[in-house]
Amino acid sequence: MARRPGEPFPLTAMRVTARAVSSAQKGSARVRTVIGRVGFPYRAPTVPRGVEVPPAPKRTGADFDTEWARRPLAQATRRALLAGPLQLAVKAIADPEVVGTDRLADLRAEADDTDDTCPCIFVANHHSHLDTPLMLAAIPPPWRHRMVVGAAADYFFGTRLTGAASALALNAFPIDRTSVNRRSAELAAELIRDGWSLVIFPEGGRSPDGWGQPFKGGAAFLAERTGAPIVPVHIDGTGAILGKGMKRPKRGRTKVTFGRPLRLEEGENIRRFGTRIEAAVEVLADEAISDYWSARRRAAQGATPSLTGPDYRGWRRAWALTEHRARGKAGQRRRQKRTWPKLS
Repeated sequence: MARRPGEPFPLTAMRVTARAVSSAQKGSARVRTVIGRVGFPYRAPTVPRGVEVPPAPKRTGADFDTEWARRPLAQATRRALLAGPLQLAVKAIADPEVVGTDRLADLRAEADDTDDTCPCIFVANHHSHLDTPLMLAAIPPPWRHRMVVGAAADYFFGTRLTGAASALALNAFPIDRTSVNRRSAELAAELIRDGWSLVIFPEGGRSPDGWGQPFKGGAAFLAERTGAPIVPVHIDGTGAILGKGMKRPKRGRTKVTFGRPLRLEEGENIRRFGTRIEAAVEVLADEAISDYWSARRRAAQGATPSLTGPDYRGWRRAWALTEHRARGKAGQRRRQKRTWPKLS
């Protein structure tokens, strides 16, 4: 349509858009100016020159707070999880055989006499993430429902989500395995004095190749400091089900063997006690793949096989592990138990 003489040019869509954007920018500038004039507490306070602001306290890792997980509501939730989903999952995946709970009869009687839980420190070898729920399912009353677990701070408490899940489901608390952390040791000792039993894996991490690792002295230190007895435990089979590096579990069999409680003897230092604890777990490992009498006879002769395996390297070490696992039922996956029909 032709424009009449003297009539102004019509506004195009581009001009309308440009004016709208300009008006929005001016409005946002006015809002920022108003907020800037309002200041604290509607925005962060300014820091005077020369003043150093201390870093905000960490809420993950070794500093993760787990006290809430030991309150009545969290305990009731954990009991329901332990009695239902966790027990069923462990049974379906690991099919555990529990041996040696009768060796805890004296501690159970002591607990009945004193109307207390008689807190203990359960020390076990560590091959898999399955070890913790397996231990919680295998440990008998009265300790099962008054149990805390020492877990790696950098792995289980790296984020607030994983930390909350570990604390609620497993009643875990963080232990710094990269350095000596006085706070972790004091918290563990305080919990034991308050009547909580402790599950600890003194190897410090899962086995990288299926064999064990040397024990660290944390369990012996806590026993010396609190007077709590050490209960050695050997877990067999979890490395073949969900070992380090495996992305998903493969069903199999496991065996949990409890040993007789150990106490610090008079004149015995922490290092010797730690060596004695590791030796007790080695005897239980020998018992798991043979029998009680043969394992004790080899122990008396000083011929108990080491948890750390042979001194071989490479394929020879892996081959020795295969032969070791073949000696017992635990650790062999179900698909390896197939038998071929006789053709003759």
